[in-house]
Amino acid sequence: MPALLGVGLLGYGGVARAHLNGVRRHAEAFPDAPATARVVVLAGRHPVRVAVAARRFRIPRWTTDWRSLIDDPAVDVLINAAPNDAHAAPCIAALGAGKAVLCEKPLARTAPEAATMARAAQGRGRVAMAGFNYRFVPAVLLARRLIAERRLGRIYHFRGRYSDDSLLDPTMGFGWRHDRTAAGSGVIGDLASHVIDLAHFLIGPIAGVTASVRTYVGTRRAGRTPRQVTVEDAVVATLEFENGAVGTLEASGMCPGRKNLLTFEVNGEGGTLAFDLERLNELRVFHGDGRARGLADVLVTGPGHPYGDRWWPAGHILGWEHTFIHQFEEFVRRAAGTGGDRVGATFADGLAAARVCDALLVAAETGRRTAVVPRATKRPHRATRRPAKPHVRKG
Repeated sequence: MPALLGVGLLGYGGVARAHLNGVRRHAEAFPDAPATARVVVLAGRHPVRVAVAARRFRIPRWTTDWRSLIDDPAVDVLINAAPNDAHAAPCIAALGAGKAVLCEKPLARTAPEAATMARAAQGRGRVAMAGFNYRFVPAVLLARRLIAERRLGRIYHFRGRYSDDSLLDPTMGFGWRHDRTAAGSGVIGDLASHVIDLAHFLIGPIAGVTASVRTYVGTRRAGRTPRQVTVEDAVVATLEFENGAVGTLEASGMCPGRKNLLTFEVNGEGGTLAFDLERLNELRVFHGDGRARGLADVLVTGPGHPYGDRWWPAGHILGWEHTFIHQFEEFVRRAAGTGGDRVGATFADGLAAARVCDALLVAAETGRRTAVVPRATKRPHRATRRPAKPHVRKG
């Protein structure tokens, strides 16, 4: 692998900026990394917008044709931060061209589409990571360590919630996230997929689900033209894990005052862990037989904590953007074939999350418990091949 990796970045707004920051600040925290990286070309659908973004971020070249990234000899890796309908084809092409790929979540619009991407990665033996950045929050990694060390004993419960107010304004214009064809689903793929991946990361595979979905704003305007919203604004679900634990999941974009509330709680026979992204440097912990039965707040910034020796002195907190730097560090190490902990999500992990997302849509459509079964062992319900049409309330 070259000592300087050329990065092709597909996408220029929103989360693409976080990935760009991750690339640029990587060497600051990881000077011992096997390679450094630089974004050499930016790609996007709108020529004026992508040109403006390239000038703003001082990226030397830009294009509106993602295929040129694949053919570019200066591009060693592809970071795909494009809308969901532009995940599969560029990633598969990049893997076929021998490039490493980091694709933003959800990996694909549906599980069958994610399966084609996972097969492409596995079949060619390429490095392919799915962008579930919350795995790289130090408090989340500490929670995983405590669970793996059986500090909580047998796990009984998982509760996960992701809430914001991003969909609350009924005058907000129609965008690709409101279109089932482009997005695959609404808050299930956008928000709940993060909770699902964390549940897999911490507890293990989800075996079955029940779910209910709602669309509260049924139409939004594209210019002067009203268009029907074909995805869900909210989902509430129950989860059954292969190891016998049970759980709940909520995701909604209709929560006034909530901007980025991601929480989880894990209960075991010997203790509890609780996390809140709005206090992302802390993990609430109880385990043991002492008299103090309440949870203690642990500030996860010390030298013995995950990434505690990479940034600031103990007690000096990290931010959301650091998760993308940590994620990119592992991506570089994987591409170089070097050692170290590997906790980042693979395309197989992205597929596992997509299967649960599809199962939630089926469960909501049928009103029944739906098993999450790999396609290799059981023919899926027909609706898993096309996301279910959510409940729509006109207005």
